Amino acid sequence: MTPIQIHTEIELLSEERQELWQRLSEGLDPSVKSDIKLIDERLQELWHALRLEKARLRFGERDEIVRRARAEERLERAA
Repeated sequence: MTPIQIHTEIELLSEERQELWQRLSEGLDPSVKSDIKLIDERLQELWHALRLEKARLRFGERDEIVRRARAEERLERAA
Protein backbone atom coordinates (compact mmCIF):
# COMPACT_ATOMS: atom_id res chain seq x y z
CA MET A 1 0.00 0.00 0.00
CA THR A 2 1.14 3.53 -0.66
CA PRO A 3 1.29 6.10 2.15
CA ILE A 4 -1.74 7.85 0.67
CA GLN A 5 -3.77 4.62 0.67
CA ILE A 6 -2.72 3.84 4.23
CA HIS A 7 -3.58 7.35 5.39
CA THR A 8 -6.98 7.18 3.69
CA GLU A 9 -7.79 3.93 5.46
CA ILE A 10 -6.64 5.44 8.77
CA GLU A 11 -8.99 8.38 8.26
CA LEU A 12 -11.94 6.12 7.42
CA LEU A 13 -11.37 3.87 10.40
CA SER A 14 -10.91 6.86 12.69
CA GLU A 15 -14.27 8.25 11.60
CA GLU A 16 -15.90 4.87 12.13
CA ARG A 17 -14.32 4.61 15.58
CA GLN A 18 -15.61 8.08 16.45
CA GLU A 19 -19.16 7.01 15.51
CA LEU A 20 -18.80 3.87 17.61
CA TRP A 21 -17.61 5.89 20.61
CA GLN A 22 -20.67 8.10 20.18
CA ARG A 23 -22.93 5.01 20.17
CA LEU A 24 -21.11 3.65 23.21
CA SER A 25 -21.68 6.92 25.09
CA GLU A 26 -25.42 6.45 24.57
CA GLY A 27 -25.36 3.14 26.42
CA LEU A 28 -23.15 0.16 27.15
CA ASP A 29 -23.09 -2.26 24.22
CA PRO A 30 -20.57 -5.12 24.30
CA SER A 31 -20.58 -5.50 20.50
CA VAL A 32 -19.68 -1.83 20.03
CA LYS A 33 -16.94 -2.18 22.60
CA SER A 34 -15.42 -5.14 20.76
CA ASP A 35 -15.72 -3.30 17.41
CA ILE A 36 -13.79 -0.36 18.86
CA LYS A 37 -11.08 -2.73 20.08
CA LEU A 38 -10.76 -4.31 16.62
CA ILE A 39 -10.57 -0.91 14.95
CA ASP A 40 -7.92 0.25 17.45
CA GLU A 41 -5.81 -2.82 16.67
CA ARG A 42 -6.15 -2.23 12.92
CA LEU A 43 -5.24 1.44 13.36
CA GLN A 44 -2.09 0.45 15.23
CA GLU A 45 -1.14 -1.88 12.37
CA LEU A 46 -1.78 0.85 9.80
CA TRP A 47 0.26 3.47 11.68
CA HIS A 48 3.11 0.97 11.92
CA ALA A 49 2.84 0.20 8.19
CA LEU A 50 2.80 3.92 7.41
CA ARG A 51 5.97 4.53 9.44
CA LEU A 52 7.70 1.60 7.71
CA GLU A 53 6.66 2.76 4.25
CA LYS A 54 7.80 6.34 4.90
CA ALA A 55 11.16 5.04 6.14
CA ARG A 56 11.49 2.83 3.08
CA LEU A 57 10.74 5.73 0.76
CA ARG A 58 13.18 7.98 2.58
CA PHE A 59 16.08 5.59 3.13
CA GLY A 60 15.52 2.78 0.61
CA GLU A 61 14.90 -0.91 0.88
CA ARG A 62 16.05 -2.61 4.08
CA ASP A 63 18.30 -5.09 2.25
CA GLU A 64 20.07 -2.25 0.45
CA ILE A 65 20.62 -0.37 3.72
CA VAL A 66 22.09 -3.49 5.36
CA ARG A 67 24.34 -4.10 2.33
CA ARG A 68 25.68 -0.53 2.47
CA ALA A 69 26.23 -0.70 6.23
CA ARG A 70 28.19 -3.94 5.92
CA ALA A 71 30.30 -2.47 3.12
CA GLU A 72 31.06 0.60 5.25
CA GLU A 73 31.93 -1.65 8.20
CA ARG A 74 34.37 -3.63 6.04
CA LEU A 75 36.00 -0.40 4.85
CA GLU A 76 36.40 0.83 8.42
CA ARG A 77 38.01 -2.45 9.48
CA ALA A 78 40.36 -2.33 6.49
CA ALA A 79 41.49 1.23 7.28
